[in-house]
Amino acid sequence: MSESGTFAIVGAGLAGAKTAEALRAHGFDGRIVLLSAEPHRPYERPPLSKSYLQGNAELDTIFVHSPTWYTEHKVDLRLDTVVTAIDRHDHELTTRGGERLRYDKLLLATGATPRRLPVPGSDLGGVRCLRTLDDSDRLKAELRPGARVVVIGGGWIGLETAAAARTADAEVTVLEHAELPLLRVLGPEMGKVFAQLHIEHGVTLRCGVTVAALQPGVDPARVGAVRLTDGTVLDADLVIVAVGVTPNVDLARSCGLNVDNGILVNRHLVTSDPDILAAGDVANAYHPLLCRQLRVEHWANALHQPVVAAATMLGETASYDRLPYFFTDQYDLGMEYTGYTDPGGYDQVAIRGDLDARAFIAFWLQDERLVAAMNVNVWDVTEPIRELIRSGERVDATELADLNVPLAQLVRN
Repeated sequence: MSESGTFAIVGAGLAGAKTAEALRAHGFDGRIVLLSAEPHRPYERPPLSKSYLQGNAELDTIFVHSPTWYTEHKVDLRLDTVVTAIDRHDHELTTRGGERLRYDKLLLATGATPRRLPVPGSDLGGVRCLRTLDDSDRLKAELRPGARVVVIGGGWIGLETAAAARTADAEVTVLEHAELPLLRVLGPEMGKVFAQLHIEHGVTLRCGVTVAALQPGVDPARVGAVRLTDGTVLDADLVIVAVGVTPNVDLARSCGLNVDNGILVNRHLVTSDPDILAAGDVANAYHPLLCRQLRVEHWANALHQPVVAAATMLGETASYDRLPYFFTDQYDLGMEYTGYTDPGGYDQVAIRGDLDARAFIAFWLQDERLVAAMNVNVWDVTEPIRELIRSGERVDATELADLNVPLAQLVRN
């Protein structure tokens, strides 16, 4: 399809860059302006807490496109450019520098911002979060043998940075408010697996605790300890705060778009304004298979939603109905998770394989229907898992757990 006009994309992470790519792939030959608040060309975030942070991936491998791709595909990439306002009536963007840019269609891929720890001392030097390439570079330089690292938060980013710190031979303590890490995401059955994984690799894991304050050390401007509400004081050379993110909705809210835990969009990724779409971490999208709004803060959405966004911008009918998917790599554990379940939104967990050897698949079921599955150090099973979930058919938990029954056999065509 060949169209003219100007399509603007605010946010040049994976979702924004891939939307530009998809527009060109769909034959759009109009103007594409890709605006990034960051100084780097678009890059992928998963390596920032995994391979790149651990020094196993070179910088060039994390970028979405080569440096010349944007020129070759006539994408006007503007770095260090912050959009401050959207005029929906006149279809104009305003940047911090005062420039006004008219658009015909607009995609918001503004991502999310790490939550700050609301305690005294959170602004001290040596208190880090991990979201950007610059964050990862800073952490990489500070993760040294013997460094006392306290990670606050036992979610994915917290555990991945803890693994990177232990790989760098730092002394690591992970603090988690809940009874287990990843409890809200995986439930107690699988939360225990990750707790034991980190303990075996030398992490001190303290669950059910709350941070009261971050305290300075010898240098009054730099963190030296973490004080818990029970009075415990933990020495720290470096504190990594990983307590979740907040979707960047200020721009959308200020121009009157509907927001609620992200920018609300329909199955076509269209906001309450028909000429504005949203994708990636900031998009709270209606999922036609799950029949609910869902905001997913994972790489797969940022990778796959742009195809639907581009088609919709070009006037085609397209829906985003891909099941949530994410992955992690920690020490010698590799994992893929497919599907979605709310905390407590299941009544059974079936295990196929060896839980103790951490080579297994966990299946979450509700009313004998598969809602999510996680394969740990077991590969090439995502497709039959996806088909089983999408089918909505009842499935026998004993067959799911039976290694002698191929997963593909359980998928009824």
